[in-house]
This record gives sequence, structure tokens and C-alpha cells, in this order.
Amino acid sequence: MFGEPVELADGVFRITWPLASGPRHVHSYVVRGDEGWTLVDTGLTEQNWDALPVPIDRIFITHMHPDHVGGAAGATEATGAPVVQGRVDYAQCERVWGTNDWPKRIGTWFTQHGMPADMVVDLIKNGHVFASFVKFAWRPELVDDGDRVDGWEVIATPGHADGHLCLLRDGVLVAGDHVLDRITPAIGLFPESRPDPLGDYLQSLHKVIDRAPRIAYPGHRAPVESPATRAQEIIEHHKLRLELAASALQGRPPRSGFEISQDLWGEELGPNQRRFAVAETLSHLERLVVEGDAARVGDDRLVLYTSS
Repeated sequence: MFGEPVELADGVFRITWPLASGPRHVHSYVVRGDEGWTLVDTGLTEQNWDALPVPIDRIFITHMHPDHVGGAAGATEATGAPVVQGRVDYAQCERVWGTNDWPKRIGTWFTQHGMPADMVVDLIKNGHVFASFVKFAWRPELVDDGDRVDGWEVIATPGHADGHLCLLRDGVLVAGDHVLDRITPAIGLFPESRPDPLGDYLQSLHKVIDRAPRIAYPGHRAPVESPATRAQEIIEHHKLRLELAASALQGRPPRSGFEISQDLWGEELGPNQRRFAVAETLSHLERLVVEGDAARVGDDRLVLYTSS
């Protein structure tokens, strides 16, 4: 049921919102802390918050992707609660959703990585369609790794987004898009991001393995009942994807991330799917570069990769 709170456990409610694409839904959570209740993530657009099960004392954003931060301004207006967001994440939120030149910057980025001009035009048109719906909260309360939010520990889990944060308390992980049931979060390399997002992500998954929470409440799909096991499964998935990326370089001349993405993901993809395919291909190629199994060549006009 969209928009209706569901009690998952004592002190944990889930509210699910529809999405027009992707997994077709996204979850918000309402969790109890030491002194009140925290709403975690806000969906893509301005939601109807009338059905909230309890008064909200603060709003926590796991990361700046549209389906998690897009309704933040509306949520704070409806509840009167302040927004809490990661320092790194908010800076990127401003650069992407708070400026008018992001479409140009991302278009230049994909051009540098070999995407044909007509595809870049379609990508910009389709990929930035959400921008007008994203109403993030300006000047939130900023937090960092290791801080506490009403008794919940803030854990930095970069990878899916550079500034991605989770909340952990008493074996319960409010996970955002860090670990998902049956699907793997997109790990892409984008303009002005950290240089090795897949490396960041693999390290972040080890945080879950080391802390071994008993359950994770993710931004999509069902709760993850063995987060450490799921984290290890995702690590193994990316090992296989790295092997495929390395194989795509063997015995071939230097090629662009776009060309290699066609090997890894096929040629028949729509603009948004191709955007993620190229970005994810680049994150794997850059991991191979860090590991010494690939080399980046070319220049600022056209970046190419080859087997090292």
C-alpha cells in the first residue's frame, strides 16, 4: 500500500512511495531513537505526510539521489522537523540539484567517454527529467561518519553515492541503497565524484560484514535478514563483473567506456539504461586501473582504456 505506514518491528515503520521507473517504489522509514522519531528519506516528490504514525523530530537523508532526497523540502515543511544530511552528500546535492549547469557537465563527461553526440542529447533530456521534481532542503544540519543522530550511529558507506550514509543501532541497519535484497545497487563513476567508487563500495560492504547487523531496512524491496551474508554476495558479484570487464580489454586496442559498456551490457538500451551502463562500466574499469589490471590512456577529449 503506497503512502500507508507499516510497522515492521517495535520502533520501526516503513512507508512506500511509487516511482515511475526503476524499481517502481522507494521506502521511507520512521525509526525511534533516544528522544523521539526520525524520518529516513523522503521519496522523489512532495508526498502526503498526513499518515505519519508519530510526530517527527528530525528527517535524515541517506543520500542525494532523487528518490531519496527529492521530497525533503516538502517533508520539513509538513512536519516542522529539521533535515539532517551528510556533509559530503549535501555538497554534491547542491552541485547537482542546486545548479543549472549539471546537464552540460554530465553531457561533457559522457562525450569524453565515447558516447555518440545524438545519444548524449537523449541522455541529457531523459536523465535530467527528475530535476524539476527534486526539492531538497537547503542548509540542513550536517553530520559525518561516527556522529550520532538521536542514538543512531552514522556510518559512511560511499559507493552507490559518494556521501551515502547508513544508520545503525542495536543490530538494526537503516541501509538506504547500500545493501538491497536480490538486486545490486548501481555503482557508477560520474563527473566530480570520488575516483574509485567501486573500491569505496567494496570497503563499505566490509563494514557491514564486520558489524554484522541482524537486519537491514533498505530503500527498495524487502528487509535484508542477513546483511553480512548479502554484502558478501554483492562482493562476489562485483568480482565477476571485474573479470568480465578485464576480459573485454584483452587483445583489443584501446577503447572508450561507451564501447566497452556495449560488450558488457549489450547495445540495445534506452538512454537512462545506457547512462547507468556506461557509468557502471567506468567504475569497474577504474577499479581495474587501481589494481594494475588496466590502463587509462587518451586525453581530456577522449578517455580510453586498455589492458595493462
